[in-house]
Amino acid sequence: MATRVQVENVSKKMGATQALQNVGTVFEAGRVHGVVGPNGAGKTTLLRLLAGLLHPDEGDILYERGGQTLTAVQERPHIGYFPQEPSLYPDLSCMEHLEFFRDLYGLNATDFDKRTSELLSATGMAPFTDRPAGKLSGGMYKKLGLMCVLLNRPQLLLLDEPTVGVDPVSRQELWDIVYGFAGPEMTVILSTSYMDEAQRCAKVHLLQDGHLRAAGAPRELTARFHAENFADIFMQDGEKHD
Repeated sequence: MATRVQVENVSKKMGATQALQNVGTVFEAGRVHGVVGPNGAGKTTLLRLLAGLLHPDEGDILYERGGQTLTAVQERPHIGYFPQEPSLYPDLSCMEHLEFFRDLYGLNATDFDKRTSELLSATGMAPFTDRPAGKLSGGMYKKLGLMCVLLNRPQLLLLDEPTVGVDPVSRQELWDIVYGFAGPEMTVILSTSYMDEAQRCAKVHLLQDGHLRAAGAPRELTARFHAENFADIFMQDGEKHD
């Protein structure tokens, strides 16, 4: 069952920088959410807080599944986090990575074989199981990372700018994979600075300079700001400060 996340007045300072200031929003269960904003908006900080890797200076993050409220410690085993920075071992093959995460998650052989087969089919990576991660293209590298995270079937999937540095075809393929696994069993929260990707999300959370500007369905937000697209929304704010 997918996880619902409620962020209540969260603030976080990273060194001398106020990364987030009084952010409050709700990530409904079973939907694909986009945390959208330019570089430096606070997207990575927010996802790390949601993953339990950081703790808020102020405010709370509440997790709920099946009508039960959970602590960050209770939710952590059910979270899949895919960081923006390269996190795979260049000398290990694709299959060796999957086997490593199998052992990390404690999966039995039956579940591992079934899930690996599904993931290799969904990603088109079956012909490349013996290829070292260091020799994969950007798009294939991201697919491998996504497979490793999905292997444990998380109820909350956090993806930090997963489409950065990949070609347009691979971007589309990554989105297809995300939507292929999202739904009643998995909430997806994906950050991006690509404004066109906001349209692909069921709900968008607009971050800028550590503040939440708005949250809602893509068409609702563009209508609210009288903008044709999300790039126009952020451009409007820049023009106000000129």
